[in-house]
Amino acid sequence: MADITEDTDLVAHPTAADLLDITDPIGAVDLVDQGPQLDTVARAAATPDVGQPFRELGLKDDEYLRIKEILGRRPTDAELAMYSVMWSEHCSYKSSKVHLAYFPATTTEQMRSKMLAGIGENAGVVDIGDGWAVTFKIESHNHPSYVEPYQGAATGVGGILRDIFAMGARPIAILDALRFGDPADARTRHLVNGIVRGVGGYGNCVGVPTVGGELVFDPSYQGNPLVNVMAIGLVREDAIVRAAAPGPGNLVILYGSATGRDGIGGASVLASATFGAQDPSKRPAVQVGDPFAEKLLIEATLEILAAGLAEGLSDLGAAGITCGVSETADRAGTGIRVDLDAIPRREPGMAPFEVMISESQERMVVIARPERLPEIAAICERWGIPCGVIGRVTDDGDIAVVEGGLAPDGTPNPGARELARIPARALASEAIVFDRLAAPPPRRRRAPAPGSTETAADMLPEGGTDPGAVLLGLLGSPNLASRAWVAEQFDRHVGTNTVGSAGHGAAVLRVKGTRRALVATTDGNESVSALDPYLGAALSVAEAARNVSVTGARPLGVTNCLNFGDPTRPESFWQLREAVRGVGDACRALGLPVTGGNVSLYNEAPGSAIAPTPEIGIVGLLDDVELLVGPAFAADGDVALLAGAGGPGLGGSAYAAVAGLAAEDDLPGLDLAAEAVVQAFVRDAIAARHVTAAQDVSGGGLAVALAEMAIWGGRGGRFRVPVPSAPAVALFGESPSRIVLTVRPPDLAEVRALAGRHGVPLAELGIVGGPRLVIEMFGEGATGAAEGRGSSIADALEVTLADLRHAWDNGLPRALGEEA
Repeated sequence: MADITEDTDLVAHPTAADLLDITDPIGAVDLVDQGPQLDTVARAAATPDVGQPFRELGLKDDEYLRIKEILGRRPTDAELAMYSVMWSEHCSYKSSKVHLAYFPATTTEQMRSKMLAGIGENAGVVDIGDGWAVTFKIESHNHPSYVEPYQGAATGVGGILRDIFAMGARPIAILDALRFGDPADARTRHLVNGIVRGVGGYGNCVGVPTVGGELVFDPSYQGNPLVNVMAIGLVREDAIVRAAAPGPGNLVILYGSATGRDGIGGASVLASATFGAQDPSKRPAVQVGDPFAEKLLIEATLEILAAGLAEGLSDLGAAGITCGVSETADRAGTGIRVDLDAIPRREPGMAPFEVMISESQERMVVIARPERLPEIAAICERWGIPCGVIGRVTDDGDIAVVEGGLAPDGTPNPGARELARIPARALASEAIVFDRLAAPPPRRRRAPAPGSTETAADMLPEGGTDPGAVLLGLLGSPNLASRAWVAEQFDRHVGTNTVGSAGHGAAVLRVKGTRRALVATTDGNESVSALDPYLGAALSVAEAARNVSVTGARPLGVTNCLNFGDPTRPESFWQLREAVRGVGDACRALGLPVTGGNVSLYNEAPGSAIAPTPEIGIVGLLDDVELLVGPAFAADGDVALLAGAGGPGLGGSAYAAVAGLAAEDDLPGLDLAAEAVVQAFVRDAIAARHVTAAQDVSGGGLAVALAEMAIWGGRGGRFRVPVPSAPAVALFGESPSRIVLTVRPPDLAEVRALAGRHGVPLAELGIVGGPRLVIEMFGEGATGAAEGRGSSIADALEVTLADLRHAWDNGLPRALGEEA
C-alpha cells in the first residue's frame, strides 16, 4: 500500500500546485474529539443532529448519507476520519474499480497458471521455477514529491519496498519512472534534483539497488511531476504470506517506528481547498522516511516469517492503522478490536482520529497466535525495533477502536469507551464505487496550420536537410540523451545481483544459487496516449515486453501505475477507461497477466491535466544468464538485421516533438499479433545462440536505435535503409514491433530460416564496424519524391562515433544546466 498522499476526491479537487497552499487540518477541522469529551459510539447514537465536517474531509453529501445508512447513526469523529481515508480514491479505487475489472476479465487460465498472487494483494507474485517466485509492483508518490521532492520520493521508495517484503519476499531491486516539465525551468530543476536524490538516498541506504527506470520531460508535467517507483523481490513459494487477519483471538502486533502526525496534512483526504495559506505553520506534512529503520524492519520481518510466527502480515502506508486492520480483517472475514492506548506515539496530544489515520513510515502489523508473542518480541528486540500488542482479532466482522485499554483476554477494560465500530467490509471490499460519465474530448489538431505545405515528413529540424544533424539533435534531446547523470547517483550494484551497465536496455538481476536471471523494465508512452489513450497504453505494454524479449528473457507479467487527471471530468475518465482497455487487450495478446498496480488520479496543474500516463512495469525470466544478449554492437563484421515491418506514422514521436509537429491523425499503428510473433522470434534466435546484439526500435526510430548500439559498442557500421515514402519516417518513425539484431555471418542463413518459420519479415541492413555510423537511403522516397517537393534531402546519414557520443553524453546535463 502506497502512502495516501494523493489521488483523493476532495471537494475542490486541489492540484499539486494547490498543495503548497493547503494547511494542515489538525486544529482547523472542528472535530468533536478535539474537545474534553470524546465522541464515542454511544454519544454519536444519542446526538444524531451534531454537525460534522465531512465535506472538509473530502466526503460528498451522498457518501456521508451512505455512511449513516451503514452505521444506522451518524459516525463518530474517529469513524468519519476513517471513512474519509478508506473511501478516498487511493484506498477504495472508487472511480477506477469499475474499469479495473477488465484486467481479470481478459486474463485466461493459461495466463493465470503461473500467478501465485495478483490484484488485491500487496504485490503480484509469479512462479519462476524450482520453488522460487518473483514479486513485483509499481506505485506512485506524485503529489508529495512536488510538495517536498526529497522526502516525497524517498517515502515512495520506502512504501513500495514494504509492499514487497509484506509478501514475504526480500527486495532485490528498484526502478524509478520519473516525469517532469520543462528541464530549463528553475522549478523543474529543483524537482529533478530533489526527487533523484530522494530515490537514491533511500534506496542506497536501505541496501536495495536502483537498477533502471525512465526520465521523461513533457510540458504536461510542468505543475505535476510523476514519481512512479517499482520494486522487485524474491520469495520461496512456500514462504508467501498474505495480508489477512485469520483466527479470532489472535493478536494484532504493531512493530517498527512510533506513530506521529506526519502525513496527515499532506495530500491526503484531510487536505481541503477550504484551508488557506494564511498560517505557514499549517503547511501540509509530507511523510518523513528513515531508510535505516526500514532496513531493520526488512530483516525483522523476514526473520519473523522464516520462523513461522505470522498468521498474516500487512504494512501500514495508506490510511495507516485504519487501512492495515480493515483490509486484513476483511480478507479473512473477521474483525479487529484496536486498543488505542497501546499504540506508541512520538508526539503528545494526538487525537484518536490522528492516531488511526497517521501515515508515519516504517511500520508493520503482524497477526500472530498469543503464544508466539515472546518469540516475535525477542526478534524485534534483537533488531532494535519497538513492538507491542495493539489489538485482537474478533469474530464479529467489525473494526472497533477502544480507548481505555483491553483486558488480557482482549475484551475492553471496565470503563473503556468505544470510539469506532465499523464493518470491515464497509471500509474495504464494499467501499463506495462510482461509474462516472466518460466522454472523448473534442479533436485537437496538432498538425500544421491550414494552408501550410509543410508536413512532418517534409521537415528535418535543426540541421536543415542534413539527417545527420537531426540524429545528433535527437540524441542530445532531454528524452533520448544518456541518463548517466541520474544513474550515477544510484547504487545499482549493492546486493551483487545486478548484471550489465546502467542505461543500456532493461535491467538484469541474477537469481543467486541458480543459472536464472530476472529482467525488468518500465515504459510509458504519454505522447501517443495524449492523442489516443487506448493506443498509447497498448504501445506501452508492447514496448515494455519487447525490451524484455530482446535480452532473451520471457516476459512473465505486468504491473501498472495509471496516472490520470480528475475522474469527475468526462474527458479524463474516458482517457482512463480507454487506457485500461488498451493495457488489458495488449496483455491478453502477449499472454501476460496483470498482477497488480496502482491508480493515481487528480494529477493536474492549474488549467490543465497531465498527459494520460499508463506506466507499465514488466518482469521477465531468463533461464540461463549466459544466454543474455545486450544492445551494444558486439563485433566488427556482424550482420545487422531488422526484424518486423515498419509503417507510416510520426505522431507522438520524438522526431515530431523536436520538429514541433505531431499530427494527431498520423499515429503509428499496432498489430498485437505481429508484436507477439516478432518477440517470440527474437527470443528463439537468442536461445539458439545466433544473436550477438539486439535492440528494439522505439524512441527516435531506427536511426536512434542504430546510433545507441554503436555508442554502447564503440563501433559504427554501414547500413542501407529503404525509404518508400519519406526519409523522416524511415529514419525516425517509431512504428512498433521492430527489432534490430546482429548475427555472425555463418548464422545468417539459420536466422533467416527461423524468421521464415515465425512469419517475421527480416531485412538485411548492413555490416557492423568502423569509426562512423553511415545510413544510406534508397528508394522512391529518398530522391525523386524529395525533389518533387522542392527539397534536397541527403541520401545518406553519416556521423562519427565521437560526435554521437558527445551529443548523447551531454544532452541531459546541458538541458538541466549541470554541465561542468
